Amino acid sequence: MVQLKKKQVRIISVLIALVFVGSVVALALTQSGSGIVSAASSSVGLVDMETIVQQHPKYQSSGAEFQKFMEDTQKEMEQKAANMSDQEKQEYANQMRQRVMQKNQELMEPIKQDIDDNIKKVAEAKGLQVVLDKSAVVYGGTDVTQDVINKITKN
Repeated sequence: MVQLKKKQVRIISVLIALVFVGSVVALALTQSGSGIVSAASSSVGLVDMETIVQQHPKYQSSGAEFQKFMEDTQKEMEQKAANMSDQEKQEYANQMRQRVMQKNQELMEPIKQDIDDNIKKVAEAKGLQVVLDKSAVVYGGTDVTQDVINKITKN
């Protein structure tokens, strides 16, 4: 068997340790590098939700219906509040606010659902993995607002 001196054993040990550490570092770099590559290759779409909502075919009719509901609610409140105490007026006003919020949600939910469905269709067609509202993004992404509007108006 080969006799090694202490100095040679130490050098071989250091070399083995360096190879091991180098392998671990290389593995770590390849793993983190793939995350960077996949993040860079993922596609991000942007939409201007306010514009899409305003151009939705059902938005105008829903807006008119909501406006009529608000006028009717205001008239009802004025009539009933005439004979109420301040406490009763406050409670009744809170009830009316809840009714108004519920009516708004009832009218807007189908529009919102239609917009969400069409955003998903456009995203799939364009190979987008994420679609964000434009107001939440400072830089980057592909604007697909007009594509979504076109898809909604075709339906």
